[in-house]
Amino acid sequence: MSSQPTQSKTIRAQLLSSMRNGEYANCERLPRESVLADKMGISRTQLRDILASLEREGFITRRHGVGTIINRHVLNAQTRMDIEVEFLDMIRQNGHQAEVAFVRVSDGTASEKIARQLQIPVGTPVISIARLCTADGKPAIYCEDVVEKALAKGNYTINDFKLPIFHFLQQFCSIYPYMDLTDVRPAVADAVLAEIFQVPVGSPLLNMDEVDFDIEGKPVFCSNEYFADGVFRHTVMRKKL
Repeated sequence: MSSQPTQSKTIRAQLLSSMRNGEYANCERLPRESVLADKMGISRTQLRDILASLEREGFITRRHGVGTIINRHVLNAQTRMDIEVEFLDMIRQNGHQAEVAFVRVSDGTASEKIARQLQIPVGTPVISIARLCTADGKPAIYCEDVVEKALAKGNYTINDFKLPIFHFLQQFCSIYPYMDLTDVRPAVADAVLAEIFQVPVGSPLLNMDEVDFDIEGKPVFCSNEYFADGVFRHTVMRKKL
């Protein structure tokens, strides 16, 4: 039997799809809650939780006496920097064919920067996972994820790292990231990155230096990500509070 969180995630994705290019693609508003809950085969309580998450992310606006307004200007944003999206899904959402070109896993020790981000001593054993994702066969996203080695339990293989990093974290580390803080800055390709992205040295890149925390506020892994120029249009939604 599916858990309610898993079911809600599936229904939420279905509702987003219906608003983008399905039943509600040409509608200004969603049906009233009682009708929508019946259509989707869920309780009104479960529907309200789903609608609340969609409203937090700006896809809809709920107004008493008006109903649930569909925000097309937000739905049409291809890449939201304020929403965690798997890399391959991000590439697909931008209209490209997505593939993983390589995954390289290595053991190492925490540098001063990694130690500071993960709040562990310098020299602590860590696992580094480097991954290159392509868009239509061209390098698009390169990331280096780092997790403390002592957290990894069980017999994992290279195939476990070919899936999104969150699979490894949950399956073998019992880590469930809750939120992240990310520094976003422009970067230029050095010799190593130029070879990875197949661009001249000095080519522009977007760098996102991320630390993920669990629900108790403990840093659980960090990620250094680089995005090729011209593949994505990154958008950030900010709401007036």
